[in-house]
Amino acid sequence: MTIKKLALFILGLTCISGTAQVSFGEPQKINDNWKFILQDAPNAQNTKLDEKDWKTVNVPHDWSVEGQLSPTLASATGFLPGGIGWYRKTLNVPQAKKGEKVYLYFEGVYNRSEVFINGKSLGKRPNGYISFAYDATPYIKYGEENTIAVRVDHSKSADSRWYTGSGIYRNVWVVYANPVHIGQWGVYAYPEVKSGNGVLNVEVSVENGSSSKSAVTVVSELVSKDGKTVAKSSDKVTVAANQSGKIATQLKVSNPQLWSLNNPNLYTLKTTVLKDGKAIDKSTLTTGFRGFTFDPDKGFALNGTWMKLKGVCLHHDAGVLGSAVPRDVWKTRLQTLKSIGVNAVRTSHNPQAPVFYELCDELGLLILNEAYDEWEYPKRKWLEGWNVGTPGFEGSYDIFAEWSEKDLEDMVRRDRNHLSVFAWSIGNEVDYPNDPYSHPVLDGDKNNGFSQAAYGGYKKDAPDAMRLGAIAKRLVAAVKKYDKSRPTTAGLAGVAMSNETEYPGAIDITGYNYTESKYQTDHKKYPKRVIYGSENRHDMEAWLAVKNNEHIFGQFLWTGIDYLGESGKWPSRGFYSGLVDFAGQIKPRGYFRQSLWSDKPMIFAGTYVAKKERELSMDAWPIWNYEDGQTVRVVVYTNAAKARLELDGKVIGEVKNYDAKSGIISWDVPYKAGKLEAIGLSADNKEVSRFAVSSSKQPYALVINQKSITIDKQKGTAQVLLQIVDENGLPVMLSDNEITTVVSGPAKLLGLEAGNNSDMTDYTDNVQRAFHGHILAYIQATGDAGQVTVKFTSPWLKSAEATITIK
Repeated sequence: MTIKKLALFILGLTCISGTAQVSFGEPQKINDNWKFILQDAPNAQNTKLDEKDWKTVNVPHDWSVEGQLSPTLASATGFLPGGIGWYRKTLNVPQAKKGEKVYLYFEGVYNRSEVFINGKSLGKRPNGYISFAYDATPYIKYGEENTIAVRVDHSKSADSRWYTGSGIYRNVWVVYANPVHIGQWGVYAYPEVKSGNGVLNVEVSVENGSSSKSAVTVVSELVSKDGKTVAKSSDKVTVAANQSGKIATQLKVSNPQLWSLNNPNLYTLKTTVLKDGKAIDKSTLTTGFRGFTFDPDKGFALNGTWMKLKGVCLHHDAGVLGSAVPRDVWKTRLQTLKSIGVNAVRTSHNPQAPVFYELCDELGLLILNEAYDEWEYPKRKWLEGWNVGTPGFEGSYDIFAEWSEKDLEDMVRRDRNHLSVFAWSIGNEVDYPNDPYSHPVLDGDKNNGFSQAAYGGYKKDAPDAMRLGAIAKRLVAAVKKYDKSRPTTAGLAGVAMSNETEYPGAIDITGYNYTESKYQTDHKKYPKRVIYGSENRHDMEAWLAVKNNEHIFGQFLWTGIDYLGESGKWPSRGFYSGLVDFAGQIKPRGYFRQSLWSDKPMIFAGTYVAKKERELSMDAWPIWNYEDGQTVRVVVYTNAAKARLELDGKVIGEVKNYDAKSGIISWDVPYKAGKLEAIGLSADNKEVSRFAVSSSKQPYALVINQKSITIDKQKGTAQVLLQIVDENGLPVMLSDNEITTVVSGPAKLLGLEAGNNSDMTDYTDNVQRAFHGHILAYIQATGDAGQVTVKFTSPWLKSAEATITIK
């Protein structure tokens, strides 16, 4: 489908309550006290099993990140292991629940899982990123203990180009429901907005799991953030036995408060199913109004305001935490990205955990929601380092024919009600030249517009690229089956090759990966095509290609946060191009990006000894410790019109104007110990921003700058940042002292993260070396209220102690 202008006014449903995304019945988390063993234990689904060799874990749980880093493993996985594991849990189902249906809901299990209840298989789900539910009712013993068993097969450990994690790495729920209840992900709402007034179109699916027909009433109520009911409807439907029925209604709202990036206004949609006047099921979801416009000439508008998407690509891990990332950690990371100026995220290259979408709704971040990195054939998976050595070809391609549409439909159904989601991506770089598809156009020259290696010219024995169009059409149809309110898209790697196929024409808006050279020529050749950068480099040239071309509505940097896997040669934990490091701390290139993207005055200074005369780095760390008289290059990232440089209050760098070509102001100065300051100036020479870095002495003490730390007893996670300072309290950026952490009280240490990509030691124990003078400790509540003491020690340094209040 090609679009001249796609104007979308969309209302989505978010799930701040946590239980809301389950969407029906009475959901209860069952995350605690699972038994786990990392082996393919025979008959582990049986109810009577000796578990003496099994350990107790809580889910979310990622066994890979707990494994031993080894150069014998695949670099694609971050040199961490996969394997086969089993989980077991005893579930007591009260006798009082007899007559109700019992479901087990898994937010994500990586991967190739099979779930059993009381020894009976409920089903298999090979895709590790998709949420799924099983009806366990036929095998439930009411008033007795029931045994849940889950087999997880990640023996094909190098099945992705990045770290995936292994195990039940997201939440698990038991759901009790009346036989007549709202369908899974069965509430769907989308608006029409005209002249400042809104109509919320609501569809509700009702399932009847009983043996007789059922007449019910569905009440839909929209509530504003101040608790006022702004619209309400009541609709009747009769649902045949063992069938589903649907109601459609409209809720009219005058002058709704719009959801935006700066003001993410939210409403609450309450759905209640009544039978004979009694409520038998309900769903409560947060929601809000906002509108999209996509135009091939003007780009993208949110609520009628044209804007650029300043996006980043994100994988789903968090360093030492692996893929089992707590909500508190994601919230901090997303807030950090937003402070840099990020306003959009691409879920590369798979759906994320439900909490991720909830947070983006709350914080005001747009999401490009992506499903796949490969389709029917495997891609290269690098085993010895990034793009070196002999690749492997494990992957998810073998399940694509059977599961691709089902998985995609379930992704859309689960996430379609999130305000933050603005598009559905059906694939990333599935058109990478000769990895695996090929086409005669690959025999052309560089003028064809490729900016990535194509592994040689046309390969007639490789899969035919013309297949891409047919597959894309099938996947787009799966998306449109459950959501017509958003555009479909994909990240194209070989645009010149794909332009010879029906692939770009099958999707609504077209993402170009690292192909800025085609922005102008393709705009002229395909004037109805909406184009944006779906994956891009960090350099200034790539950003100017967006900024200076009105028709390009944004870019998504690779990447927003450092991630495990896709590693270089050993030692290398992962891919290190993020704006933010493994520990969630902003890197110099993050401040460089802030200078380009943020509207708030900012300035940052970094230093290095330049090897080339014109070398301007976006990766200069704020260090002011060199040899006396040594020539040091000082670079400033700022959005001020001008800047000057001072040392101990004296000007050592004359006022220089902002360089719009490089985005960097620089001086070469002789080193002298002291306080180096960069001052940002307005066009009329008034100070608007200031940044200082001082020469430090030897490491002297550990300090914690957080004055008060409070977390929720239900698995709240504190992030305690420890800094190494000298005797004057100045940060010692060059320090890498070994830190030991001891936690006392109702909490546990999840791990220590310093952000060092080349440190291949165990991050999950309580001893770790600092990096750039700091280290982050993740402390998680274990379920009880109280005070927690966290003590940090290091040889020769003064210790530090933090107190965490758990409520």
